[in-house]
Amino acid sequence: MMEEPQSISRKTVLLMAIATGIIVANLNFIQPIEGLIATDFHLSKAIVGVLAMLTQMGYAVGLLLIVPLGDIFDRYHLIQFMMVLSIISLLIAFISPNAVVFAIATTLIGITSVAPQIIIPYAGFLAPAMQRGKVLGTVLSGLLTGILLSRSFSGLLGSVIDWQYIYLIAAVMDLILLLVVHQAMPRDPRGHQNLSYANVIKSLPRLFTTQRRLRGSSLNGFTMFAVSNVMWSTIAFYLADQYHLGSNVAGLLGLLGIAGVLAAPYIGNLVDHRSPRLTIGLSVFFSSLAFLLFWLIGHWMIGLIIGIILLDLGTQFSQVSNQAIVQSLNRKESSRNNSIFMFSYFLGGSLGTLSATWAWSIAKWNGVCLVAVVFLVIALLGHLILKEPEKLHD
Repeated sequence: MMEEPQSISRKTVLLMAIATGIIVANLNFIQPIEGLIATDFHLSKAIVGVLAMLTQMGYAVGLLLIVPLGDIFDRYHLIQFMMVLSIISLLIAFISPNAVVFAIATTLIGITSVAPQIIIPYAGFLAPAMQRGKVLGTVLSGLLTGILLSRSFSGLLGSVIDWQYIYLIAAVMDLILLLVVHQAMPRDPRGHQNLSYANVIKSLPRLFTTQRRLRGSSLNGFTMFAVSNVMWSTIAFYLADQYHLGSNVAGLLGLLGIAGVLAAPYIGNLVDHRSPRLTIGLSVFFSSLAFLLFWLIGHWMIGLIIGIILLDLGTQFSQVSNQAIVQSLNRKESSRNNSIFMFSYFLGGSLGTLSATWAWSIAKWNGVCLVAVVFLVIALLGHLILKEPEKLHD
């Protein structure tokens, strides 16, 4: 049995939060500058959309095939190795002479930008049991900040400099971060493990089928991130249809997600000292209330704004609670457990986007809200049947 850690310093938690935010930003730089890339490489909107999808597909591959390496290799060194590969991928994107090279680069950016999903279980490993929720909440608030600000950062820079330089600036930022991580990230007390990579990958289905808590968290993460993406993938359509506003307003509304950033450490405290069952229940409640507002008073901007804040809170309640549950499972398998959870989370987000855009084309906003209801009903059934733990323990 591994010895329970005594404490983790605030400086370490802050470094992990900043690192996850800076690295995860790499995935989202392409979204606001798709039009610029299309013009530069003479591509249609459909083709440039495929380039953006390649980043996400690369990330999914990384989640399944690279994140489990955290259970084999020293995580202090693995995190830095992945950062080096990520910097190289960003530099290839910067110098891409044509769309084919850029497609390869953007796929590699997705695959290599999985270091945050190695850092998160590492933070959970280093944190004492009674601080784990709070620590993970803080690290996840860094992750969400990176996602929120990356689109604004890329969109703003794309309007004043050539879009290629966004990838150069990102590579320089990642290099500076790498130097800081090398100096300040705690060494992995567990070191290298004598495990076969093939056996580690083969164990993923067994871990999913034998751990009820992992199945519950995976299902909740799948449905709640799907619900979030149902709204965010169609909000630009709704703003144009209902308010005659552009996608820039959708970007500004995205900044309302700061509510989730601020709430994450407090959610973590609730998980630690109250109950993950309570916080998962609240995640379903807040997201359900959000879509009730979208449906009833979404035609008023105030209804939309309050709904978005509630939806972001619901998403954060789910993410922080589920990460705390997943990281409370067998600590020797923490990276594999996180790989399974995050793949389910990502899969749900993709399905949410796909089904919502399809629903919009058939029944517009009412169709979108109906799709959200389907996912919310599944989330509620999972909550009632699989039953999250009342308390966390190792």
